[in-house]
Amino acid sequence: MIALTLGEVRDLTGGALHGAPDDEAKVVDGTVTTDSRECGPGGLYVARVGETSDGHAYVGAAAAAGAVAALTSRVVDGLPCIVVDDVQTAFGRLARGVIDRAPELRVIGITGSSGKTSTKDLLASVLETVAETVAPVNSLNGEIGVPLTVCRVTPTTRFLVAEMGARGIGHIEYLTRIAPPQVAIVLNVGTAHVGEFGSRANIARAKSELPRAVPAEGLAILNADDPLVRSMAQGLSCRVQLVGLAPDADVRAEDVVLDERGRAAYDLVAPQGRARITLRQSGAHHVGNSLAVAAAALELGLSLDQVAAGLAGAGAVSRWRMEITERPDGVVVVNDAYNANPDSMRAAIDALCSIAAEGRRWAVLGEMLELGDESAAAHEAIGAYAAQRGIDHVVAVGEGARAFGAPEWVADIDAAHDLLAERLAPGDVVLLKSSRDSGLRWLGDRLAGIALPQPGASADGPRGGAGGTGHGTTDGWTDDGQDDGVADRADVSGEAVNE
Repeated sequence: MIALTLGEVRDLTGGALHGAPDDEAKVVDGTVTTDSRECGPGGLYVARVGETSDGHAYVGAAAAAGAVAALTSRVVDGLPCIVVDDVQTAFGRLARGVIDRAPELRVIGITGSSGKTSTKDLLASVLETVAETVAPVNSLNGEIGVPLTVCRVTPTTRFLVAEMGARGIGHIEYLTRIAPPQVAIVLNVGTAHVGEFGSRANIARAKSELPRAVPAEGLAILNADDPLVRSMAQGLSCRVQLVGLAPDADVRAEDVVLDERGRAAYDLVAPQGRARITLRQSGAHHVGNSLAVAAAALELGLSLDQVAAGLAGAGAVSRWRMEITERPDGVVVVNDAYNANPDSMRAAIDALCSIAAEGRRWAVLGEMLELGDESAAAHEAIGAYAAQRGIDHVVAVGEGARAFGAPEWVADIDAAHDLLAERLAPGDVVLLKSSRDSGLRWLGDRLAGIALPQPGASADGPRGGAGGTGHGTTDGWTDDGQDDGVADRADVSGEAVNE
């Protein structure tokens, strides 16, 4: 955190300071968080009123943990409060104030219907090999998640990777006012959340808000293999680089091969030269993600050798994204059940097919959410795609997954666990894929032998503990019951909030 006095926080947010009339100079220089359990000395607690709980109830817990103030919408005893009309809007203003106090910071924005989090993790892993880098924990990519990430910037941070999601027109434009990008990456335009946007054209319009926010001296990195993304180059005031497999892409992949785990290697061709790239992530779709990363890193001053080394060394950070576990009995579990839409479903099925299997391949599929009127047809198409790719066993889980038309259907994840526990054999490879709220990520953990989270424990951090490669130290879950791109959890009081 870049240190701010309570007076500066008040002025940035347009609030009124209560409980510290003679102490405007008290400094906020610790964690800024919406989760009272993550507060520490010098921290600022952001109290939100959510769908299932009120963050104001935890101001006392934040004070006990060492917070010096709270951002609130009403006066609360026990801690100096900066009281504002709207906490979300004020938090965005505070984050912009942090950006404005970091003149050497380079901001890279990433959006797309799928692949944002994996690409964010990959880019942060590459950039932090040369300089201090801040990136979101898991999928903090909305109106609260972006400010939470920004407020982790320190005076020595050189790069800020900002994942930017949207559920409507204008959302990304709002986020770019909080964290104005010098480099923008648009990965793809799919059908995620089409039920909320109304059409794929509207999704493209929303995603285009990111490159349109880049200044003339900046760079927009666009996927040459997605016609809707490629077309975003029209009318931009900034420089543009196309990335992909297309022969006219400025940064492209040639001679792509996959190993027995579906991990890609390819020749990176860029204006700076040519280098052989090897990836540790399974699935051919990561080639496109890594090309965008390479283009951004080269723009930010890294050499081809540094990019190649950084990509080769980048492992998994965020959980439940093509997370592969080989069990002692020889069964391989591929847990890719953090989110799902038709495009990412196909990519996951393709990745399953690319993984060498001595036994059978299983696709265990849960419902894809937020597809609106297209939901039934989209599920049926994915079921047909899995059959076309020759998957040995396709199991649909949950009432909403009936529309896949899979040969096998079970009512819930417990029934799916029982079926798989009985029938999986050594050499089998089993993919778990669903939208997060369909719950298959927990089934994947059970099958892989990963302990399920206990109440009050951090369940959404990267494997092996929060932080991963160093650019995340908190799981991002909140006291307010809101969906911030990650699951919520119960607070220290024991009050249950939505997961």
